[in-house]
Amino acid sequence: MYNVSIIGLGWVGLAYSAFFTSRKVRVIGVDVDERKIGMLKRGVMPFYEPGISELLRSALRNGLFSPTISYKEAIRLSDILFITVGTPSLADGRIDLKYVSSAVESLGKCLAEVNEYKLIVVKSTVIPGTTLNLVGRILEKTSGKTLGKHFGLCFNPEFLKEGTALRDLEKPDRIVIGAYDKKSGEVLRKFYKEVYGDEIPPVLCTNIVNAELIKYASNAFLAMKISFINTFANLCEKLPGADVNTVAKGIGLDSRINPRFLRAGVGFGGSCFRKDLMAIINLCKDKGVDSSLLESVIKINDLQRRHVIEIIEKEFSNLKNVTVAILGLSFKPNTDDLRDAPSIDIVRGLLDRRAVVKVYDPVAMEKFKKIFGEKVKYCSSMLDCIKGADCAVIVTEWSEFKNLTPDDFLKNMRRPIVVDGRRIYDPELFSKKLKYYGIGWGGSI
Repeated sequence: MYNVSIIGLGWVGLAYSAFFTSRKVRVIGVDVDERKIGMLKRGVMPFYEPGISELLRSALRNGLFSPTISYKEAIRLSDILFITVGTPSLADGRIDLKYVSSAVESLGKCLAEVNEYKLIVVKSTVIPGTTLNLVGRILEKTSGKTLGKHFGLCFNPEFLKEGTALRDLEKPDRIVIGAYDKKSGEVLRKFYKEVYGDEIPPVLCTNIVNAELIKYASNAFLAMKISFINTFANLCEKLPGADVNTVAKGIGLDSRINPRFLRAGVGFGGSCFRKDLMAIINLCKDKGVDSSLLESVIKINDLQRRHVIEIIEKEFSNLKNVTVAILGLSFKPNTDDLRDAPSIDIVRGLLDRRAVVKVYDPVAMEKFKKIFGEKVKYCSSMLDCIKGADCAVIVTEWSEFKNLTPDDFLKNMRRPIVVDGRRIYDPELFSKKLKYYGIGWGGSI
């Protein structure tokens, strides 16, 4: 079996580390953050993602996972090296490649000291042209070796969803390999064949620039589906008897469309969609390509967050001293990730209007405290959060919130007004007992 290195132990890097070790691949995990490496050696995860901590602790015990700060060890012991460092946004929306450049320079210097062929695989999301023109050139310059002769190069995008990363890795829809040359592609294809065995998903082999574009096009399309259905959700709210969930189901049954990512709500969040949209919008502008469709996806998403506050303002002419309970802080369930989370904009909007804000989330409270400090009240449970509130807003569809009944809101709230930002409740049932606003629900006829 293979020895591989994962360069960059963030969410993507650790997800792949956990999965590969579960398939008996030995993984050397490299990160420049010595504190993080120390935590990982003790089996402590820096974030929440179902199943990963258990797999990595098992891999540590079995000698399949070795966290280190040493690039030299990674190059010496690995056949394939995956680059999974972050590519955050700059102020203008373009991606910041400093972590990629730094990692590649370190790899190149160590590559100079070995004689064996190594395959370098970029998984970090990068603008088309980056893998070949930046990564390839830096590796050649710092190693003194020739791409294609002494080492191979691929771009191999990840398509993971936070909260379901392991499931996505165990049963992926496809594997995309953008290869510099035939040998690079064959080495990576052979690796995945050994990892997945007879259950290997469809593998698309193409050139590097196509693979880079596939990643951006995929995320842009998924974000577009969300903004599309939210546009219809807002229309449904103006039409008595209309329900966006039924509309989404009706169009989702069309095999050309499919139902995934057609859930109306408070909008998308997370580390990828907005960042990737902004990056590709900037690339379009640089190349003279109209990007108005992509720009509208972001605009609609931003408006959707404000729409939640507009709904609350319909009930209260002035939000000063109105107590609003926010249920759910992470951008989606089964993660503690707050990057671009709708809850942040919604809470800021409420605080700007001098509302009293109470919040609860099963796993993201500590991270939320780092953003808002003592400006909001942190609650110990969902019932504690809605107790004494004038309005409750469902922002994240955690499964435990689905257990709340109309009576729970009636017994605990001062004014039982519910804004169902994720449509987790039956609107007909709830609206009969309390004031209920569901995103995309136009009310009974």
